[in-house]
Amino acid sequence: MQKNTLISLRNVTVEYDGDQVLKNLSLDINDKEFVTLLGPSGCGKTTTLKIIGGFVNPKEGDVFFDGKRINGIPPYQRHVNTVFQRYALFPHLNVYENIEFGLKISKIPEDKRRPLVKEMLALVNLKGFELRKIDQLSGGQQQRVAIARALVNHPRVLLLDEPLGALDLKLRKEMQIELKRIQQETNITFLYVTHDQEEALTMSDRVVVMKDGNILQIGTPTDIYNEPVNAFVADFIGESNIVDGVMHADYDVTFAGKRLPCADVGFAKDEAVDVVIRPEDWKVSEPDQGQFAGVVESIVFKGVHFENIVDAGGVKWMLHTTQQYDPGTEIGLSILPFDIHIMHKMSEEEYDVQEGGEE
Repeated sequence: MQKNTLISLRNVTVEYDGDQVLKNLSLDINDKEFVTLLGPSGCGKTTTLKIIGGFVNPKEGDVFFDGKRINGIPPYQRHVNTVFQRYALFPHLNVYENIEFGLKISKIPEDKRRPLVKEMLALVNLKGFELRKIDQLSGGQQQRVAIARALVNHPRVLLLDEPLGALDLKLRKEMQIELKRIQQETNITFLYVTHDQEEALTMSDRVVVMKDGNILQIGTPTDIYNEPVNAFVADFIGESNIVDGVMHADYDVTFAGKRLPCADVGFAKDEAVDVVIRPEDWKVSEPDQGQFAGVVESIVFKGVHFENIVDAGGVKWMLHTTQQYDPGTEIGLSILPFDIHIMHKMSEEEYDVQEGGEE
């Protein structure tokens, strides 16, 4: 274990009705870190959260907290609190009483409870809302109460299971920034579960990309986005053009009928590969000046950019631009070597995203 590792999962396997939901999974989470478990429905991210919280026991493997094995220890004996998508607030209690509830259960005297609750109200920007009933609050305010209630007894770890899922888009974006601020101010380890790649990229120190009970990649948001390990990660984190290619030698690849220089090494001679190009990485030029010449088929305004579909010799490329190109416009497309991402080929079974199932 690393020196600052707070939580370690070692070879954890979980089964539901004979189906493996987690498959020999190992993961380290560092103290005071914001880590996001990201993946599609059924990938095992929520089950991983429940293992750490003590709500699920692994069939095989071990869970360590601060170097001590905690298998079998119930949730209330762990230094962990959880915020769920449904906030589970008490409707008969006001904001102050909801936040205070855990302290009262712990038999903390009232004179010591009061400053702790006030501290949390200030932290989540709810000063002045102490006497409000829960049904008088907006969804974002209710979520802040749930976070304050979970943090008031200063847990070492806060587990968050898609807590922004019930909020509208604008409020969700605001709360992403708020959650990161709260994590940095409290120095508490946050473990966050989502299938929303924007949330993961916005808030996280590290992102854990999961699929079918396995971890595919762990890294910073920048690493995950710029250097995905395979086509699944590339496609799940942001938009991507993914086409078949052949890696002839180091720095030498053919795709879409063109042989071009790239920045990748370490592949077998003439190995079949997946080639990934981000839509924003294309350079647009006159048709006769590009590596590819194509015709704009469609264009959609996305607010901060235009999303174009360009047909270049029968290959449909997605292109993001700030300039508008009308359908039928002929353009040239070029790509720099370090913007061509080469991946080992995935089988159709490996790439298939299973919808539904236990998370």
